[in-house]
Amino acid sequence: MNQTSNRLGALLRKEVFQLIRDNSSLLMGIVLPLMLILIIGYGMSLDVKHVPVAVVLEDDSPTARQMVSFTDGSEYFNPTYVYDMKIATKMLTAHEADAIIVVPADFTSKLYRQEAQIQLILNGGDATTAQVTGAYVSTAVLAKAASMAASTEAGNRGYGQITVDSRLWFNDANTSTWFFVPGILMLVLTITGVFLTAIVMAREWERGTFESLFVTPVRVWEIIVAKILPYFTVAVGGLCLCLVAGRMLYDLPMRGSLILIVGISMLYLMVALCIGLVISALTKNQFVACQVAVYVSFLPSVMLSGFIFDFHSEPIAIQVIGELFPTTYYLQLLKSLLLVGNNWALIIKNGLILLGYLGLFFGLTFRLTRKKVE
Repeated sequence: MNQTSNRLGALLRKEVFQLIRDNSSLLMGIVLPLMLILIIGYGMSLDVKHVPVAVVLEDDSPTARQMVSFTDGSEYFNPTYVYDMKIATKMLTAHEADAIIVVPADFTSKLYRQEAQIQLILNGGDATTAQVTGAYVSTAVLAKAASMAASTEAGNRGYGQITVDSRLWFNDANTSTWFFVPGILMLVLTITGVFLTAIVMAREWERGTFESLFVTPVRVWEIIVAKILPYFTVAVGGLCLCLVAGRMLYDLPMRGSLILIVGISMLYLMVALCIGLVISALTKNQFVACQVAVYVSFLPSVMLSGFIFDFHSEPIAIQVIGELFPTTYYLQLLKSLLLVGNNWALIIKNGLILLGYLGLFFGLTFRLTRKKVE
């Protein structure tokens, strides 16, 4: 019995010392679960709040202003007042606003005739957010109208019922499938680019076959290009299949240039491939590379890019973290190109950001992949 206890104690001490020496085990067992529970519990929410709304006051009377005052100071709306429908349309197209509330020029006069109407235009690219926002606005308008009619002064003036004319842009089918397909395309490129490259290259580092190339006359950039091209070709093939399937099966619109859609996707794919090479060069271990790839690419792609959760409803800290990942900018651009069209301001901005990420990670890849046997 004593011998068994001694052996068991010795084995336990060995495993504890090994666990303490292996920082990655402590990271995955303690730090990462804590981070995930904080991010998911605090930052991830299906509630729609702080929706950016462009309020077009074609009728600038005090009555009209009072009618849309429900957006001021509300946790559900973040209003921007404009006096030109063209400006509001540009904001909606550029994803600076998720909805437009239009108070027509004849609002006050029709209000006395009980014919008043407010127009609501929603960005249908995110069908769920659009439906919730529409319900918020309709409920708030009815409540505000009732409040105004209940007042003594308003009651004497004979205020009547106010209706909301709701319209959905960029999603004629009014289906969430159009919202999810761009996210699935992003996930396909992320998984193919980051996961395959990181795991396969880490296996070569682990087995020493990658370092065997260092004794040959080939240059570092030649090794990198040779490693990238096969996975790039596979991922582009998967992208094309997904685009065809989205068009044939779900009637997914492609309102922007197909050349831009493919070109931007290739640019993001290069970023993902370089991230995979950086992970493999840093870890040189398949298991660790797989874990790191999950936490720095897959989970941010799902939770922090706006793929599932409404980006504007997340706390500022979570939004800032989400903006650190290239997936956020690629998904914004892909949704715009597929559902809205060629928004050149967004194309140039997000395209330059993705180019910056490509330069950063390619430089890191070149620096870490040195012809040196460790």
